[in-house]
Amino acid sequence: MKSFQNLGLSRELTKAVELIGFETPTPIQEKAIPVLLNGNRDFIGLAQTGTGKTAAFGLPLLELVDDTDKTTQALILAPTRELGLQIVSDLENFSENFKALNIVAIYGGASISEQIRKVKRGAQVIVATPGRLIDMLGRKAVNLATVKYVILDEADEMLNMGFKEDIDEILSKTPGEKITWLFSATMPKEVRAIASNYMDNPVELTVGEKNTGNVNIEHQYMVVSEHDKYNALKRLLDFNPDIFGLIFCRTRIDTQRIAESLLKDGYNADSLHGDLNQAQRDKVMMKFRNRSVRILVATDVAARGIDVESISHVIHMNLPDEMEFYTHRSGRTARAGKKGVSIALVSTRETGKIRQIEKSLKSPFRQMPIPTGTEVCQKQLLALMRKIHEVKVNDDEIESFLPAVYEELKDLSKNELIKRFASIEFNRFLDYYRDAPDLNVKTRENGSPERYATGSRFFINLGKMDSLDKSTLLEMLDDCCGVSKKAVGKIDIKGAYSFFEADTAKAEEILAGLKGVEFRNRAVRVELTDDRKAVPKGKKSGKKGKKFSRKR
Repeated sequence: MKSFQNLGLSRELTKAVELIGFETPTPIQEKAIPVLLNGNRDFIGLAQTGTGKTAAFGLPLLELVDDTDKTTQALILAPTRELGLQIVSDLENFSENFKALNIVAIYGGASISEQIRKVKRGAQVIVATPGRLIDMLGRKAVNLATVKYVILDEADEMLNMGFKEDIDEILSKTPGEKITWLFSATMPKEVRAIASNYMDNPVELTVGEKNTGNVNIEHQYMVVSEHDKYNALKRLLDFNPDIFGLIFCRTRIDTQRIAESLLKDGYNADSLHGDLNQAQRDKVMMKFRNRSVRILVATDVAARGIDVESISHVIHMNLPDEMEFYTHRSGRTARAGKKGVSIALVSTRETGKIRQIEKSLKSPFRQMPIPTGTEVCQKQLLALMRKIHEVKVNDDEIESFLPAVYEELKDLSKNELIKRFASIEFNRFLDYYRDAPDLNVKTRENGSPERYATGSRFFINLGKMDSLDKSTLLEMLDDCCGVSKKAVGKIDIKGAYSFFEADTAKAEEILAGLKGVEFRNRAVRVELTDDRKAVPKGKKSGKKGKKFSRKR
């Protein structure tokens, strides 16, 4: 088994790494460190996020930087403040018992004057986000003329965030004879262009196949109607009571809306999006890191560079437009060799995109059913029992209270006590999920949707010519049949008639409830149908009353 000392690192640095708790190098570290230690070749390293790239370039860099020279010898560019601070923290930990280096972080959202003071005191290594570094260069507060090593970390993310021009300007102010190391999770043409323009015959190493996913991530997808996605999300959260996860949305409006809805529904959630200032963002991230927030709802841009350990799940409310975004989203879980799950909630229209991502990542996706209400209740009950089994009992402090407790519960048998205790927490889930509809959109084996999304399909002899719309039909089903919109699936309003889908268990209630009902002076007729094209014949009427009512 490889050790860090076998890779060519000095005894002093190896000892410093071992003190931190690092024992065995990851594949990217094992491949990259011996090459980078030579310090004489440009380098491209392709590996997924969370595979230990910081140590892969950080340890060789610490060996190469001269701690007696106070000039700036190394520049590390990172896409976000969070990743930059993480890199600084790692480098300081690695070098604490090895070399006395001044490592300075430069990033937006903090005092630029304080950062300038730190650089002027002598910054041998600068870790910067492109935007703030451009600002510092404009003020002539940073001199890159002495830089020997430039590291571009998460290069694809920096380009996705629009930093191409900033990177070009920064690199133009560094010496031509410098050594450049580029690390990226994927290798789109834009990253390849940087390598062509600024690197000379680089050594290229890939851990896994190019653009493939982290093998420790289990990729899943669930097919659900668009209007059921939020309810499906809550099912997932309830079915995974110990979840510590990230939820991705396409827009900041969706992010804020879903986070606020989750909070209102009693979930421990918060949001991260572009409307937050840096202080608000830092507060949210601090709460997420210490797990006082267990569910973080974020946009792609806001979540860039998040490096939080032990994220168990990544949930995609929408699939991103770019495959690289999916790679970075899912890469927030399964970091440092741990396992993780990435779940996409997709409509039937998006199943084709799942196949495209599968092909690109070379990782299979498993279609999973959205848990039923019964399954959620069972999972929650077992989680509660596990907590009871694992709870730490403070015998000394609780002892004096037990006689009164025993007296209060003396008339209950062991089985009755267990049932009542479990019901304290269990009843609220049981009440919520009683008669909960099936949210799954059933699909054939090839991934295409089956005829009916939510069970049974109904014909109704009303349509646009009767001024029927979806909201009116839902109101009719609720008022006349006692069937809530949660049990109703796709609604297709035609000219003189319409179709709607509903939970099969509600079929009798719908047929009975609408019998004898009039809508705008027209007798309502509803039938079950097994054929989308079959339109039961019925007399049409152009009469338009104001409301539906019982036929007298």
